[in-house]
Amino acid sequence: QVQLVESGGGLVQAGGSLRLSCAASGYIFKINTMDWYRQAPGKQREFVATITSGGSTNYADSVKGRFTISRDNAKNTMYLQMNGLKPEDTAVYYCGADVEYNRGGYRNQRTFWGQGTQVTVSS
Repeated sequence: QVQLVESGGGLVQAGGSLRLSCAASGYIFKINTMDWYRQAPGKQREFVATITSGGSTNYADSVKGRFTISRDNAKNTMYLQMNGLKPEDTAVYYCGADVEYNRGGYRNQRTFWGQGTQVTVSS
């Protein structure tokens, strides 16, 4: 079907930067909205940012002005540039995508999720 694979996580000091990537693969016709979510230990998964196929974006208030979401439609890849990282940004970051894909010769559509990538920000 379709797979989403995140990469780019790691350990960084407060004030530092990381760039996450989310690559989609499979029998894809079209990827509509793509999202980043995160989940910190002991907390619920929360919305971080979203981007439409046309490039319109929206962000959680907690990351506005520090994070930038983007995508390369030709590569079926989404990015999250994270600057000015804070310890409270520590979480597992997940990408999600609304995908139209080929299944058994038919066009299907559903949301897929990646396995997550760990981001740890030290103070």
